[in-house]
Amino acid sequence: MIEELNEHYDVVVIGGGAAGLNGALMLARARRSVAVIDAGSPRNAPAEGVHGLLGREGMPPGELLERGRGEVRGYGGQVVPGEVDVVARDGDDFDVTLVDGRRTRARRLLVTSGVVDELPDIAGLREHWGIDVVHCPYCHGWEIRDQAIGVLALGPLAVHQALMFRQWSDDVVFLTHTAPPPTVEDVERLAARGIPVVNGEVVGLEVDDGRLSGVRLRDGRVIARSAVAAAPRTTVRGAFLDGLGLRPVEHPAGVGNFIPSDAGGGSDVPGVWVAGNITEPMSQVGASAAAGAMAGAQINADLINEEVRLAVEAARDPFSAKAARDPFTADAESIVSGRAASARRTVSERPQRE
Repeated sequence: MIEELNEHYDVVVIGGGAAGLNGALMLARARRSVAVIDAGSPRNAPAEGVHGLLGREGMPPGELLERGRGEVRGYGGQVVPGEVDVVARDGDDFDVTLVDGRRTRARRLLVTSGVVDELPDIAGLREHWGIDVVHCPYCHGWEIRDQAIGVLALGPLAVHQALMFRQWSDDVVFLTHTAPPPTVEDVERLAARGIPVVNGEVVGLEVDDGRLSGVRLRDGRVIARSAVAAAPRTTVRGAFLDGLGLRPVEHPAGVGNFIPSDAGGGSDVPGVWVAGNITEPMSQVGASAAAGAMAGAQINADLINEEVRLAVEAARDPFSAKAARDPFTADAESIVSGRAASARRTVSERPQRE
């Protein structure tokens, strides 16, 4: 069943990955009404496990997210399956419309919808993505240690990537594919680390018993490899932000595009925060979760500042229209925060620490 959306929330989080769920967890623990709208297409879904995350090393990505959903719900937050179609400013609030027509409103937005990896059209590459075709040495280096690795040149950081993977294996080759030839200086650096350069376009992967055994070049050569490292261009999942004038720009590292933000996740549009790969495409799960927590705290602080301002205005002129918006009156609280009294949980009902 599709979980029903309320009409109004303090915060709507768009994206149900590590960044979005951790941001929602912070907000729910701060007694904010929050809904996470999750399209259900995490970037790391093909991976067998999450790595480099203290206390959760090797946990399957799906299990980590399921635990996170349970923790958010345990504090009264909602996690709603769905895909956001359009976001628009409506007065002081944001109007959020889903592809299936459902709508809700929020005082603030946290966008954690992530990015899409644009994989090249090489036969077999997509089928082995996240298994024996990988992109991040810190995510997958240990799993392919001491194997024959081919680094596929897909962007400006390809030489850097080859030099990185050399830390995990002494059998690394650099596949120029369709990229410009490496500079003389880069060839020297690669040679100094024992990484030969193989020129020629890669057109397919060779597979033996379901496992990668080599890469096939257009001229017919097959380079025996048991793993391929490829860092494709990434593209922001954020077309729904166009109505707010919030559009991605090219990343300075040349790896794709991103939504710029300040240190706390604040975007150029007031009331909108971003966290995770949408603003830092090279972040791992742990860093994305931490960014989500920071953004959640910043949003809560921003809401507190607004509520204090309204309370001061109401105290100065208790008979004005502003007094009706006093967030500290019982009636106004349910309007401003979107919380119903029946939805509040007692301390004893909240999940206990592990």
